[in-house]
Amino acid sequence: MADEDDVVVDIGPVAHGGHCVARHDGRVLFVRHTAPGERVRARITGLGPGGRFAYADAVAVLDASPDRVASPCRYAAPGGCGGCDFQHLSLAAQRDLKAAVVREQFARLAGVDADVVVEPLGEPEPGLRWRTRVEFAVDGGGHAGLHPHRSHDVIPVEDCLIAAPGVIGSGVLSGDWSGFAAVDVAAPSLGAAAVTPVAPGGAAGPNRLVTETVTARWAGPGGEREFTHDFEVAARGFWQVHPRAAATFVGRVLADLDPRPGERAVDLYAGVGLFAAALADAVGPGGQVVAVESDPTAAGLARTNLGPWRHTVVLPVRVDDAFGVARPARRGPADRRATRPRRPRRAPLMPDTADLVVLDPPRTGAGAEVVRAIAALRPRAVAYVACDPAALARDTATFATAGYALGRLAAYDAFPMTHHVECLATFAP
Repeated sequence: MADEDDVVVDIGPVAHGGHCVARHDGRVLFVRHTAPGERVRARITGLGPGGRFAYADAVAVLDASPDRVASPCRYAAPGGCGGCDFQHLSLAAQRDLKAAVVREQFARLAGVDADVVVEPLGEPEPGLRWRTRVEFAVDGGGHAGLHPHRSHDVIPVEDCLIAAPGVIGSGVLSGDWSGFAAVDVAAPSLGAAAVTPVAPGGAAGPNRLVTETVTARWAGPGGEREFTHDFEVAARGFWQVHPRAAATFVGRVLADLDPRPGERAVDLYAGVGLFAAALADAVGPGGQVVAVESDPTAAGLARTNLGPWRHTVVLPVRVDDAFGVARPARRGPADRRATRPRRPRRAPLMPDTADLVVLDPPRTGAGAEVVRAIAALRPRAVAYVACDPAALARDTATFATAGYALGRLAAYDAFPMTHHVECLATFAP
């Protein structure tokens, strides 16, 4: 097989990454724009290392799944925008596929039979207009657009159906962005959208601040609880892109952890202090909250956002450095040999024990060293917020070896029309 070859294949199960698996002449194909059980004509779009597998797009559907629907966006097609993976399927079918991916990752990487259902966040059907933060690429003519799958090309677009009304209403898609490589748009819950052009090389204009209001509710042993707070967030910094994600995740985490007055909580990869603020409110002035965040801008904003709670502290360091554990191995540019930096000194304000731990790591996960360090704090409960089920499954296996069992596993469709899914897991001794 070579690029642009067409083959007829029967589609098998969904794979992590927005593809489904097929086979042709003994070779695995990862085929986009398909559903399990379909028969399609697939066009090869690339080969994996050594030609061991191939990527493909379904260019003709010969036997369709009953879950197939017409894609609402004209750009969500073979050769088009690569941002949406599942617009050709009903929302219910999309969530079933995401649940299958979570189950497969946990079975393969953690040895856990996970019973999980992907829950919606309550967005109106058909799951469009939810993305409040979008980075658009800029083509040679200065038009904002989006990338095809696995490509640096730019497709100019007149609309993005998953972008929130505030993003499109900013006028980003009708502007002339000549001389820029990209343009970021953040549509916050309060105020107008912030538009930030990005120069070639990544240099951007002033990182404006926006305000995000979060009102979370949950049921605890003492009855219904509520937490409301306004957060200052950098327009180009991390924040949940679904408008209901932050409140939903805070409510779920606090319901699972049940923070008690006087307890000590540690919030790892704390960002601007979303979970730390809710925890500080719950444990009260007799408790303590330690938030760890390495990004200087986010750490500074966390201090501002945690201002009402004097029993909090923000540690502006990497999580592995805070624990004094070795950083992950990296490859040197010259000889390509793996190198491991010196084990850092544990941060003086990092506690030796904690009652509760929350972590919301990047897509790569926390890693074995950090997981073992969390377990060494001997918390009575851990809440793990994960945007990648494979990373969560790997860390779940490490928690098990460190004496912590997986409790509740929830999954949310925080990114409709894409293959991404947000998982929330709890662990206890």
